[in-house]
Amino acid sequence: MIDAATFPITTRWPAQNPQAIQLYSFPTPNGVKVSIALEETGLPYEAHTVTLSDANVKSAPFLSLNPNNKIPAIIDPNGPDGRPIGLFESGAILIYLAEKSGQLMGQTASDKAKTIQWLMFQMGGLGPMFGQMGFFSKFAGSEWEDKRPQQRYLTEARRLLNVLEREMEGKDWIIGKDYTIADIAIGPWLRALDFYGVKELLEWDQHKNLVRYLDRFLERPAMQKGLVTPPRE
Repeated sequence: MIDAATFPITTRWPAQNPQAIQLYSFPTPNGVKVSIALEETGLPYEAHTVTLSDANVKSAPFLSLNPNNKIPAIIDPNGPDGRPIGLFESGAILIYLAEKSGQLMGQTASDKAKTIQWLMFQMGGLGPMFGQMGFFSKFAGSEWEDKRPQQRYLTEARRLLNVLEREMEGKDWIIGKDYTIADIAIGPWLRALDFYGVKELLEWDQHKNLVRYLDRFLERPAMQKGLVTPPRE
């Protein structure tokens, strides 16, 4: 059972269904990973919109669950050992949900290892590098006179795309025939290239394997639902 003494975040974002997983998030590339995974697994959940404003992510209730003041975060009232658990970091949450549901990790121990490998590739490379590229290409960094930071992240983004392009040759999903949490992690960041307005700079259309890969990802019903969950206020 979720109680406010253990999870003060519930005083700001009350649980209507305290027996369901509580998701605190916003529809960013990192945020939608968890809502997509929840939709794919069928685990019951309740989504709370936590905007990126300091008033939300730096509030005492939110920091009580995630001291790193970033979305997404979850509370599972039916956690390990029969006790509720709170988690932050999208990659850690994806692994937790996959293991809880017995889904999205492939069929074998080798599949699981490969899934986690590519999840870490996204967490340590694709996400941070693309995020910086977005800052220097679309947001405040794009106004800086010195274009070396922008070029540095565009160059690294091209390298990472080429890594994925080679890996996806002849495959439907990143580990092969099975869709996993690694795909759930990678897909939203590839989709973000359009939002950042850098597809032409990165020669996206030349990455034929990735174009088809992203199309497959975007066609999944769970992705379409997860993309707008929780809704923007």
